[in-house]
Order: sequence, then C-alpha cells, then structure tokens
Amino acid sequence: MSKINANTIEDQQVLQNLPDDLKEENYLEVGVRPWGVYYVLEDKPNFKVKKIVVNPGHRLSLQSHNHRAEHWIVVSGMATVEIRSGADESKWVNSVPPNESKFVPIGAVHRLSNQGKIPVIIVEVQVGEYTGEDDIQRFEDDYSRAV
Repeated sequence: MSKINANTIEDQQVLQNLPDDLKEENYLEVGVRPWGVYYVLEDKPNFKVKKIVVNPGHRLSLQSHNHRAEHWIVVSGMATVEIRSGADESKWVNSVPPNESKFVPIGAVHRLSNQGKIPVIIVEVQVGEYTGEDDIQRFEDDYSRAV
C-alpha cells in the first residue's frame, strides 16, 4: 500500500495532471511539493531511494542535512546543482546533464534547480543513519516555508 502525501485539493490535482510517463505504479510514498513531486522507491534503515521531478522554472530550498549524504543521478532534463563545498565559490553551481551525477556530503549546503523547459528528473540515493523528511535545515526557500 502506498502513502500519498497530497494534503490539499491542489496537491491532488498536481498528481492527477502528471503525464503518464512521470507516474510510478509501485511507490512507497509520494510527496507533492511547490517545486514538483517526489516518489519514494525504496526505504531501508540506512538508505532511501527517490525519484524526484522538478518542474521547469522551479527549485528546491537551499538546505543541508545532518544525518545523510545524497547521490543525485540526472536521468532527464538539465539540472542546475548548487553544492556549497570548498572555498572556490565558482565551483559551487554546475549544470548537470542526463547520465551524470553529483555527490552531496553530509552537512553540505545544497540546492537542485530546473532552469530548463522540460521537467528535470533525478534519482536520489540518500545514505546515512537517518533519512527522514525532517532532517532538513533550510537557509532559503522560494515558497515561504520555514527557514
């Protein structure tokens, strides 16, 4: 049985209006967010696997996690990835095409964006002692969620 995290009528409409090729039949959880939607494909004690769809012109909050690292593999679209790691700020933001990946270390401030015209789809593998949705510290958010 899947758990759908669609709390409002608008969230339910987003799920209903997704193109068929972006829907998953065998997910553990679906989370509708202002930037798009995520699907939990696997959830085990020390890792979680998600499919994340970021709508064109949207981005996730600038955030960090205390208990997990993340591996992002782009499968569709051109992702813009910001990982604030190291002293050289010119290396913080990168365009990542399909079939390429980025590693987000535990504690690194990071953000995923879609500046393109088609949805960005990534597979995210979270690895760490805790992978709950509440392991997040937001620094900036375009949707007025708590920072």
